[in-house]
This record gives sequence, structure tokens and C-alpha cells, in this order.
Amino acid sequence: MKKILMGKGAKQIVEICAQVNKGEQVAIVTEPKMLSIAESIATAVNTKEAESTILIMEPRLSDGAEPPKNIAAAMKESDVFISAVYTSITHTHAVVNATKNRSRGVMLTQFEEDMLIDSGVHADFYKAAPICKNVGKILENAEKIHLSTTYGTDLIMSAKGRKSNAMTGIVEKGQFAPVPTIEANVSPLEGSANGKIVCNASIPYIGIGILKESVEVQVENGMITSITGGSEANILKEDLKSKNDKNVYNIAEIGVGLNPNCKFIGLMLEDEGVFGSVHIGIGSSITLGGNVKAACHYDLIMTGVTLKADDTSIIENGEVLIS
Repeated sequence: MKKILMGKGAKQIVEICAQVNKGEQVAIVTEPKMLSIAESIATAVNTKEAESTILIMEPRLSDGAEPPKNIAAAMKESDVFISAVYTSITHTHAVVNATKNRSRGVMLTQFEEDMLIDSGVHADFYKAAPICKNVGKILENAEKIHLSTTYGTDLIMSAKGRKSNAMTGIVEKGQFAPVPTIEANVSPLEGSANGKIVCNASIPYIGIGILKESVEVQVENGMITSITGGSEANILKEDLKSKNDKNVYNIAEIGVGLNPNCKFIGLMLEDEGVFGSVHIGIGSSITLGGNVKAACHYDLIMTGVTLKADDTSIIENGEVLIS
């Protein structure tokens, strides 16, 4: 019965998000534990009279690790690539090269079967797109972005000269989008972020998920200098330390969640899409408009947000002001 119910979400991903057309070549990248998701997607692709190929790889050792070369090549040569993996390959050269070659991609990272039945996947992506695009325009080229929260975050950064990304969940040629999140984001200038992040909502990686205790992060000149808090802060701190890569401490992204159907469940692409939440991405920024490739990309998600870009207020005390 579950497989039947999963079909509606798979149809939404294939027809609305990926916009698969008759005759297209669709590369579905997956790993063994995600095979049921990949199979549902392949069924939906075939109903569009497109050709699907499921590519099963060994799980990457860490988020942001490159897929095998043959899979990267298949992604690049496809009309559409859909990544249904638990360990993220979103922030990789494989995605950059595929989109440069005009393929369009949908990333279903940490997806679970129940998310095809009841999650942000079932949002009205077309209705949400205008708000997402408008927020993206405000973030783009902003000389000063100020993020604060009722939990103590106070962070200032610059996106001067940087293009933003309006990730509406609907992809055109040469684009990729994480789904089900709907978000507008920008990669701040390297070295420009300063202040304090108090992450109160979710860090949906490395076994953390919805936070029991806030994680406090100090930022100087675009890099994390300290992480404090309870056991969850220690998990993040030790994980980043284990990467042996200074770039994992880079402030890579500021993103605004804009999917009204998303809710906090402890999984990445659902949590960061929660309407009115803001996340700070750390580590890799190469797929978002930045220049840093790191051993990982994690998101620190906050609520109770006030967000201002130059003279425009985007969110005030948790209320999204842009329509």
C-alpha cells in the first residue's frame, strides 16, 4: 500500500519539479538504502515516456564527497539528473559540471519514503515561486545583510557582487534544486561574515536533527572560530574537526525557507524549507556562487528571525514581509 501512496509524491517531483518531458534521458543516482525512492521516481519518469536509468553507488564517506566518475559523466550527459541519496552529493563538482552542460537536477537528499506521502513535496511550487524569486532579488548584490533572532543570533555579512539563487523547486536547463525545500539564498563574500550564530531549530546531519539545546557559533572574518553548547554542539565540533579541512568552517550561505508545507522533522531538505526559517550554510559554496570547496556543507537552521538586506526588511520577528 505504501508504494502506491508514494506514487503521488514521485509524480510531483518528476512532472512539476524536474519537468520531465517525453523522450528525455533521466539519470537517477541513488545508494542501496534509498533504492525504493529511486524506483518510485523511475516509475513516474516512465509514465512520461522518458527513459530512466538508475545508477546505484556506494554511499559516500561524507557529505560533499564526489560521486564516482562514471556516475558524474552520466549526470553531465543527461537531460535530467535526480539524486536520491542519504549522504549528500549536492555540493560537488559533478553537479556544477552537469548544470554547466545544461542538464537540470533535483536533489532528494536524506529523503524517506513517508516524505513522498506527506511532506513539503506536496506544496504548490508554482504559487510559492514568486515570493522565492522576490526574496532572491533582495539578497542579490546586497552590500549588507543583517541576521538576528530572538535566541541571540547577530550576524552581519556582505553579498556585494554575488548572484542569488531562487530555488523554487522547479528547475530549468542548467539549474538544480533541492526538494522539497523552497528557498532563496546567496553565498556571502568570503571573509565578510562577523558575529554570532545561535542555532535553535535543527542541524539535520550527522545524527543531530531537531535540537534539544541551542548551538552557539562565533564567526570572525567569514570563518567559524568556536562552537559551544551541549552534546549536540560537541557532535558538530568534533565532526568538523575530523575533516582536517579548514574550509569546513567557511560561512558559505544564508538561505530563507519559503515552503509553507514543510515542517521540522530532523531531515535536511524538509527542515531548511520551513517557511520563515533561515539557515546559515557552512563549508562548500561552489554550487551556490561562492569560491570554496570543502569536505562538507552543513546547514544551521534558526527560527524567530529578523532579516534585513540593505534597506529592505525580509523577515521581522518571524514574519515574512515579502510577497
